[in-house]
Amino acid sequence: MSTSDFTRPYDPNEVEPRWRERELSSTWFHAVDGVDNAQSFTIALPPPNVTGSLHMGHALMLTIQDSIARHARMTGQNTLWLPGIDHAGIATQIVVERELKREGSDRHALGREKFIERVWEWKGRSGGRIFEQLKVMGSSVDWTRSKFTMDPDMSRAVREAFVRLYEEGLIYRANRLVNWSIKAQTVISDLEVDREEPDPSKPNAELFSFAYLLEDGSGEIVVATTRPETMVGDTAIAVHPDDPRYQGLVGKRVKHPFVDRSIPIIADGLLADPTKGTGAVKVTPAHDFNDYECGRRNNLATINILNLDGTLNAEAGPFAGLDRFVAREAVKAALAERGLDRGATPHSIPYARCQRTQDILEPLLLPQWYVRMAPLAEPAIKAVEEGRTTFTPEEWTKTFMHWMTNIQDWCISRQLWWGHQVPAWYCADCGATVVSREDPTACTGCGSAKIARDPDVLDTWFSSALWPFATLGWPEQTAALKTFYPTSVMETGFDIIFFWVARMLMMGLHFLGDVPFRRVLLHGMVCDETGSKMSKVKGNVIDPLDLVNGATLQDIVAHASGSAPFQEGLQKFRKAYPSVSTMKEGFPAFGADAVRFYLASHPPQSRKINLNLARLQGYRDFCNKVWNATRFALTHIADVAPRPTGPFPQPASDAERWILSRLAHAVGAVNQGVKEFRLDEATAAVYQFFWYELCDWFLELCKPVFEGGDEATRASFKLTLAHCLETVHRLLHPFMPHLTAECWSHLPENIRRRRADGGSPRCSRSRPSPTRATRRPTPRPSAVSQPSRAPSRACDASAPSSASSPARPSPSPCAPTTRTPAGCSRPTRRRFVGSPAPGRSSTGRRASRAPGASGTACRTASRC
Repeated sequence: MSTSDFTRPYDPNEVEPRWRERELSSTWFHAVDGVDNAQSFTIALPPPNVTGSLHMGHALMLTIQDSIARHARMTGQNTLWLPGIDHAGIATQIVVERELKREGSDRHALGREKFIERVWEWKGRSGGRIFEQLKVMGSSVDWTRSKFTMDPDMSRAVREAFVRLYEEGLIYRANRLVNWSIKAQTVISDLEVDREEPDPSKPNAELFSFAYLLEDGSGEIVVATTRPETMVGDTAIAVHPDDPRYQGLVGKRVKHPFVDRSIPIIADGLLADPTKGTGAVKVTPAHDFNDYECGRRNNLATINILNLDGTLNAEAGPFAGLDRFVAREAVKAALAERGLDRGATPHSIPYARCQRTQDILEPLLLPQWYVRMAPLAEPAIKAVEEGRTTFTPEEWTKTFMHWMTNIQDWCISRQLWWGHQVPAWYCADCGATVVSREDPTACTGCGSAKIARDPDVLDTWFSSALWPFATLGWPEQTAALKTFYPTSVMETGFDIIFFWVARMLMMGLHFLGDVPFRRVLLHGMVCDETGSKMSKVKGNVIDPLDLVNGATLQDIVAHASGSAPFQEGLQKFRKAYPSVSTMKEGFPAFGADAVRFYLASHPPQSRKINLNLARLQGYRDFCNKVWNATRFALTHIADVAPRPTGPFPQPASDAERWILSRLAHAVGAVNQGVKEFRLDEATAAVYQFFWYELCDWFLELCKPVFEGGDEATRASFKLTLAHCLETVHRLLHPFMPHLTAECWSHLPENIRRRRADGGSPRCSRSRPSPTRATRRPTPRPSAVSQPSRAPSRACDASAPSSASSPARPSPSPCAPTTRTPAGCSRPTRRRFVGSPAPGRSSTGRRASRAPGASGTACRTASRC
């Protein structure tokens, strides 16, 4: 193809959309059912929330998964990367309720059926936005298999799982203390609670002390609490059995000042701490988790004083009907009026808040559905111990095992309307509970038609726990299930190892008898440049699409800080990203490929990935380097002769043998890096080869040959350069799919059409279509190392004699090689002509003089 299509400089906004459309309109990423599982490679995309939009965590996840999936596809494996969206029960309901509120309505005015219709309507309008954003990042998922957790087949799988677990005695209903969100009007899982860590220097509450009078008139006992409003639900006062101050009071009783109730003083060493407060603790079993356990130990009454809307009920006596926080002040005033107030001091406590609504949660005693976890956890623990599922980084194995060995039963019911409704019915006549795969018309116990369905829905994570196999057709034994289960790897963030990874492992083993994934890869959290977690409050949120497409400073700050004033948001942004604190115009279009390569360059062990926007510019420069070097090479290899069949011809020059040995090293390092999920090492190897070895050395050595060498030498150099160029584009492709597809499509067709030449036998089956780079086998050392197996004695001793045992590449993609072709001078430091390499200053190692076959001095590689 002509090189006239190559613009200067490289413009990702022109190249990437074109190749994205070609990929989306093709069948290149469609996996095939019926292939043996051992020959298949499967990744299930963690389904983003239907309400969500792309954030940097998504961008990192997509980069890792897509790079692994593309590499697997290129090695000839039947690769399925399966996408989907989660219905996100509470998040979606909140979004639609806000929409109704703006219209002057609410879900109760609509009724349940109409409200659910409204949610489906919203989903049709807005729910697919994140899929479009995923496509911008170059995600090579099989869109024909996309799933939504509320699809009919997914809903059937959820119902089947619930019924089976219920029939096996692993699902039950019980009246227990739960976290209640007054704003969301639903139970919240312990794992979905934000615990506000207290700062002792900044009190966020008040420790209020008051007295209970002894019934026998002999005195009083003083207790301290941060929640005086709950004292109307007190059923005991606990002291430590070894506390000498209260040993004479244990067994006595006090009279409640506001309700007709006699309260015992008990000894409980687990609850009462003599060093805290007064050493005496009011016990409210219905509204505190520790008090609840104390109540169970001491057989105390449990009195609920709260309505679901946060007001006090009739059990609260004179305070009934008051909001919980209004009641707090009213109780304090009433105690003072009776002369029972004993003072207050500033205090710090760890508030428990709902992650979605941020309201302070209330412990509340309610009947809920639970999964009995201990029997499910045991096989999962065994599977990890036996190595059937492994964790990368390995350190997470210990964390996983600790949680699993101390696992608590899982509350799976939620008081929402949007979601999978609990398949249970209650009989009004005999009180029986009917759990069924089909909607019953009568009670199975007494035959009564007076049955009503449980209004609750299941926790979103219940359906997500079935994701690896429900998406493949379970409970039916489909061809897809046989082909792609177990999946090859589960890649996700470490923060949902308990929410999702552990539960998938347990459910997969229980329902299919095998682990759902062989390996678990956990990535870190993308933070700002200072290491702080991203949030609108901190003003440090980065929209990945702003990096990909470019954005004005005003848009960047708006996305970072939300509705904060511009100058305030700008100040926060500059503090969070000091490397670009002087930026005035906004972001250029870095392109998806540069963003992907940058994210892939971080080691997987990192708990935090600090986003350095200056370093990202270095990878954008690398994209330009790839583009320009390819364009330069094409001016010389357009007429390259077809590569002959059989082994690669032995080149005569040391320079060619050297570059082929370095290529073999890069091939081995990239393949090994991806295999071990060390994408940082894979990107380092290919970056080093392309910039510091191919461009800085070999292209410079080619120039005098192309200008004045004899015909045979020129032909040999052209073939070697073409081979290196074609191979390195395939090495880069999993990380930079758009740029490499464009460059590869311009290579001479007889170079793109790879043959059975001693390399992978699958090479001959790859089509010459330019985009088949996405399906081509990754070059293996055996395919490119023949020229270096018998090096000339004139070769520099530092060049490896075989690619079968390559040295590990530098962990930094910008670290230059120190190996040089025979007869060439060592690299010396000089200033870069263009932008610095990623992560480096404006200086770096470059070749100042590298005599080639003709002995003439090389020109600077910056011309590439």
